[in-house]
Amino acid sequence: MSRRTRPHYVCQDCGASQPQWVGQCPECGEWNTLEEHIEPARNVAANPVTAARSPGLAASAGEVSALAEVSTAPEPRLSTSVDELDRVLGGGLVPGSVVLIGGDPGIGKSTLLLQTLAALSRHYPSLYATGEESLQQVALRARRLGVADAPLQLMAETSVETILATAQQLRPEALVIDSIQTVHSAALSSAPGSVSQVRDSAAQLVRWAKETGTALILVGHVTKEGAIAGPRVLEHMVDTVLYFESDQGSRYRLLRAVKNRFGAANELGLFAMTEDGLRQVRNPSAIFLSRHECAVSGSAIVVSREGSRPLLLEVQALVADSSLAQPRRVAVGIEQSRLSLLLAVLQRHGGVVTAGEDVFINVVGGVRIHETAGDLPVLAAVLSSMRNRPLPMNSVLFGELGLAGEVRPVPGGEERLAEAAKHGFTLAVVPEKNAPRKGIKGMEIHPVRRLEQAFEVLFSN
Repeated sequence: MSRRTRPHYVCQDCGASQPQWVGQCPECGEWNTLEEHIEPARNVAANPVTAARSPGLAASAGEVSALAEVSTAPEPRLSTSVDELDRVLGGGLVPGSVVLIGGDPGIGKSTLLLQTLAALSRHYPSLYATGEESLQQVALRARRLGVADAPLQLMAETSVETILATAQQLRPEALVIDSIQTVHSAALSSAPGSVSQVRDSAAQLVRWAKETGTALILVGHVTKEGAIAGPRVLEHMVDTVLYFESDQGSRYRLLRAVKNRFGAANELGLFAMTEDGLRQVRNPSAIFLSRHECAVSGSAIVVSREGSRPLLLEVQALVADSSLAQPRRVAVGIEQSRLSLLLAVLQRHGGVVTAGEDVFINVVGGVRIHETAGDLPVLAAVLSSMRNRPLPMNSVLFGELGLAGEVRPVPGGEERLAEAAKHGFTLAVVPEKNAPRKGIKGMEIHPVRRLEQAFEVLFSN
């Protein structure tokens, strides 16, 4: 066997290559992820597409320019006609950008992209390349979604060279690959979906998009842990990474940007799955916020912030006597370690001991709070449940708690208060530095410095 065709072993999680098989990958530490690969020598002269990727992924590879001479004029964006998707993308698709979208099977990735590309095709030439379905299946879905009359070009193909040759002829402004794990390159002998195939195919597609200015969208499978399958380098190669999230049995879908070179990361879009496809939810606060007819204990309203959007969420707490030697701490919607930290602050600076109690926390609607603005509402809900005393009606809270018991400010305080006032809330307990100078019309604002002050305002009556 020649040296060029000598087998090597590639990790299916991180893409690291090893000369021999081992049970645990030395790079990422995962077990039983190494697979054998035998790649023959490449004939670069016979494969111009493969040769094109050697200079790199940037469209201006090899060129040198002075920083002051580089044009910084904003790129015109392609509106997808889907406002929630445009919001997550940062205003629309940037020509030459590459977007990677992942999510659980059946969550609606193909549905959303077919709707989006059908709308785009009415203004820009667009191509939808599928490696998972036949053209008849795509056409049937388009008919169900009511977009069968769109001038959209379709192709069922898994060869990246054939896809690029077709795209070179059609010159689309937007191209969707569904999915990147089904695409393969003839230059490699490994099976489609392997680390080398995903990495090599994505590199060819990304370079072509940069050179031609085509907006490229790649659909990615996810692993059982929820991460996009394939090498981690795939997420570094693209400009934007979007994840579809949903609770089992829920009709609502959250589209979150975890990486975006052309907009805010962690931006959130909300959709509802219907018989006619995905529909935008214009007012997500009304979905996640359940207004009780009367005040109930263990419930607090937090004004969270997802990207640039203020979002009203309900945090519920249940504190009950525990019969276990080690009481349970269950957190749904916030980090488990964060709950333990907050309960320690509550005991030290609030004088409330939960050592013999089970504490359950739930953020209604299946949304996760990724910021620290929910610290104060969580402890207020815990104390409300322990004392069986509801918080004041139409009250909202937000604020980060320090280990010394201080209430720290969070970004976007005035925008959060304006969103709460728009939904009819009249009382707000906020960090002192987040209190607006001119106030908010129709809202009574209580700025606080410490946890004890916040409890005094909320439970003074």
